[in-house]
Amino acid sequence: MAKRIHIAGLQVDVQLADFVNKELLPVADLDEVKFWNDFSAIISRFTSRNDFLLSRRLEMQDSIDQWHRDHQNQPHDAEAYERHLFDIGYLLEEGDDFSIGTENADLEITAQPGPQLVVPVKNARFALNAANARWGSLYDALYGSDAISEQDGGERGGGYNPVRGERGIAFARQFLDQSCPLARAPHADGSDASGSHRKLSHVEAQSYRIVDGCLVVDVMGEPARLASEEQLRGYRGEAEAPSSVLLLNNGLHIEILIDATSEIGATDAAGVMDVVMEAAITTIQDCEDSVAAVDAEDKVEVYGNWLGLMRGDLQETFAKDGGTLTRKLNSDREYKAIDGSGFSLPGRSLLLVRNVGHLMRNSAILDGEGNEIYEGIMDAVLTSAIAYIDILKKAQDGLRNSRTGSVYIVKPKMHGPEEVHFTCELFFAIESMLGMNGNTIKLGIMDEERRTTLNLKECIRAARDRVVFINTGFLDRTGDEIHTSMEAGPVVSKAEMKNAPWIKAYEDNNVNVGLACGLGGKAQIGKGMWAMPDLMGRMLEEKIAHPQSGANTAWGPSPTAAVLHAMHYHQVDVFEKQRSLKDRSAASRWDLMTLPLMSDSSSLSEHDIQQELDNNAQGILGYVVRWIDHGVGCSKVPDIHNIGLMEDRATLRISSQHIANWLHHGICSQDQVVETLERMAAVVDDQNKHDPLYNSMSGDFENSYAFQAACDLVFQGISQANGYTEPILHARRIAFKARELS
Repeated sequence: MAKRIHIAGLQVDVQLADFVNKELLPVADLDEVKFWNDFSAIISRFTSRNDFLLSRRLEMQDSIDQWHRDHQNQPHDAEAYERHLFDIGYLLEEGDDFSIGTENADLEITAQPGPQLVVPVKNARFALNAANARWGSLYDALYGSDAISEQDGGERGGGYNPVRGERGIAFARQFLDQSCPLARAPHADGSDASGSHRKLSHVEAQSYRIVDGCLVVDVMGEPARLASEEQLRGYRGEAEAPSSVLLLNNGLHIEILIDATSEIGATDAAGVMDVVMEAAITTIQDCEDSVAAVDAEDKVEVYGNWLGLMRGDLQETFAKDGGTLTRKLNSDREYKAIDGSGFSLPGRSLLLVRNVGHLMRNSAILDGEGNEIYEGIMDAVLTSAIAYIDILKKAQDGLRNSRTGSVYIVKPKMHGPEEVHFTCELFFAIESMLGMNGNTIKLGIMDEERRTTLNLKECIRAARDRVVFINTGFLDRTGDEIHTSMEAGPVVSKAEMKNAPWIKAYEDNNVNVGLACGLGGKAQIGKGMWAMPDLMGRMLEEKIAHPQSGANTAWGPSPTAAVLHAMHYHQVDVFEKQRSLKDRSAASRWDLMTLPLMSDSSSLSEHDIQQELDNNAQGILGYVVRWIDHGVGCSKVPDIHNIGLMEDRATLRISSQHIANWLHHGICSQDQVVETLERMAAVVDDQNKHDPLYNSMSGDFENSYAFQAACDLVFQGISQANGYTEPILHARRIAFKARELS
């Protein structure tokens, strides 16, 4: 049993109480007695409303299930279905047009389109790497990934490969030509320079210098300047021989590092040693789907790392290449402006924190009646109180997160405007508790639940003065699509699901509604994750679709991916794209509500069925075994084809719901599913055979908590609230931890 102390009518796990009282409150200048009394009052005030909102979800789902059962074996009547959704309050009438009034958001939100990372804050090393991924080496990102070819002597591995290095350098110089093109320098009298009419390129640059406030590039003996001279923002070193040149394009900085004595610079005519990209403009430090946190011990680790980030002193020491490295937060970057004055740029991503949703309770705190409190309320209070340190400007060495004095909380898995309104009221209560101005706590809305998608305009309206973020998430959204329509019939395969009418409508709708509600230039419109961190070449080809869609941010799986994805925002002027989309016709509600059902399930072959089951089962087991046995909520997990995928709980949601749907509608049998799970467990065991800490599942299915969790996710999938995975995972992880301690 956990040791608890009684505070303000609450029973608080001593680990959490010590963290709050000894580490958080003194730094945040918060009075201990007042803090706990106010916290207790918030729990009392919001618990019953949280209960009610969850009961409304269940009521609506029961009603939708019954409607589908009542209309079995009938052609789908879309109009009658829509009327039913309005009747039960699942669909709401849209109100008048409006524009959000969010104020005091940082430039990273309002003016800088660019990549966004999502990282488990429970892992200090990952948290620091992501925070520091604001800037990254393009040379390193290209050299270390498949973005450039390994053919004809360009292999990775071993020591430095000059062939591969040259290819990366050529790629980077071509990028400079595209983003910051050169033009011939004019004569002193302003006339065009004479001479050759060949194209001037950074590829052939022999020197970079600052002359009379302009960048002058010697290109094979011919002076050149930037075609758009305003792109020059500053430099380091001496103007005649700068050690770096800072450029700006589409709101993002590019820095050319120059050192002719360095290993790379010595081989370059202009002494260029690297091209550094402003990359991960924002990072979501995640307390939710990428984290396994089931008790006070875990939550203290989560909150402790968030505190270290806000306090500016988070460090992590780890072994690498036979030695040890210590990672800490980067300082800001200092430059000279053209007039010789100094200025700085942020050295770190702007950090947002993702709280858990409304569903889960946590044993870290019990209320006056001995019930576990809602984890979402606890997250909101404690992550906000920790971020208050940043508002007070009390971080070590003057490090700041928000320079406008805002706190950014991303809230997942909200179902419709009522739940958004509830979140906003909770935030207002916390602002009052901490002495913050109203709307200091900004809200990021995850558009990943069907009811939120269909009522997105009203969801945004409910948060109109604090919303800074909306985004789409394919996997969670698909999981909810399947669960909501579970009784309607068998759904199409996951591969076909990606081409279903509702998917395109969903992605377009998020952008359309966001722009119509005035998010352009005030908030982020985001797109989802590129899940294959080893396939950066494909990402460069495909992920440009995200800025082309009008999204001013999109998720990447790593700092390397952020650097490479940043190039897309140089290729696409997102704000111009948003202006061009402003008058685009709204996505069709009929498309949004098209059910992803198979027209004829009998056309599936036994091979098709088994292949789908194998894929789903392997994905579930490959992820869940790390969650249950190691407490790892996000990692690169090999799929059935041994391609590493960045996975979080959304993987479980879509895969388990898909099997549950096919099982429910008789496409497969329970015996077939069990056989598939057992066979795929052996596959996953083999994929992890080199991990000395790995616990095999196939040796003892009955006593493998991970395997049993996978079975629960499938066989209890229909009964789980809105297809969520948390209750099952938490229960099995808690049981695993108890066994390990016994």
